[in-house]
Amino acid sequence: MARDKNKRAEQEARRDELLKEVSEIGRPDAYVLHEVIRLEGDEELRRNGLALFLSAFAAGLSIALSLIVPGVLRSHLPEADWAKIVSSMGYAVGFLVVVLGRQQLFTENTITPVLPLLHDRSAKTAFRVVRLWLIVLCGNILGTLAIATVMAHSGAFEPPVLKAFAEISHDAIANEFWATFVKAVFAGWMIALMVWFLPATASAAPFVILLMTWLVSLCSLAHIVAGSVEAFYLVVTGAATMNDYALKFFLPTLLGNTFGGAALVGVLNYGQVAPEVEETKAVEGERPD
Repeated sequence: MARDKNKRAEQEARRDELLKEVSEIGRPDAYVLHEVIRLEGDEELRRNGLALFLSAFAAGLSIALSLIVPGVLRSHLPEADWAKIVSSMGYAVGFLVVVLGRQQLFTENTITPVLPLLHDRSAKTAFRVVRLWLIVLCGNILGTLAIATVMAHSGAFEPPVLKAFAEISHDAIANEFWATFVKAVFAGWMIALMVWFLPATASAAPFVILLMTWLVSLCSLAHIVAGSVEAFYLVVTGAATMNDYALKFFLPTLLGNTFGGAALVGVLNYGQVAPEVEETKAVEGERPD
């Protein structure tokens, strides 16, 4: 126990040192970014399960703003080609709350804990990654189901807004399996890229989150958590079934987001710094957990 606490304290000190270096450099190299994210990922892997779940559930609730704000905007905008460009900007609000509020979002965790796994490659770390993914995904999905039910049946929103919610949400289950999978790969890739370079953005972080998530919405890509609010809204209003949610949305989106984040960003970006990582490990020596 004492050894784990000492190691965690060392990792936190190292991360703080790297973050200070990032702020001073302005444009850090890939290895520095890798180390910042890896240390953050290692910290997440060691977190209490209940704390992870509650944070993930809160993220599931907060991400509903990515449907609420576009829905409200859409209900007030005229029928015009440019209307989607404006309403799609509202999609970023949920992500701004979740990311800046440090709540647990599954698509962020397709890269953050993967780097410690690529660095360590042990069964213990692999178990921790799977544990983290299961806890965060369950918390996210339960949160989206709860908030979608409230949105549909609480009477908090006027009929024009509810109509806009339904119109926006239809896109979540409108495509076949492979089309949704490809859309999800792109979404997972873009969100993971956002996580990769956020440590280097400093005060520009909100703008980066806004830009990347707005593009996800504008391109009608599939995001497992934000899209679950939309799909569940259709389910709880009777416009879709749980079978539609599971097969047309959840499964292809989960696979696509995970591949886009873990493989296209996590593995490939690790590859460019692997020689430096191995050199550092050789110099410092492997320390047991």
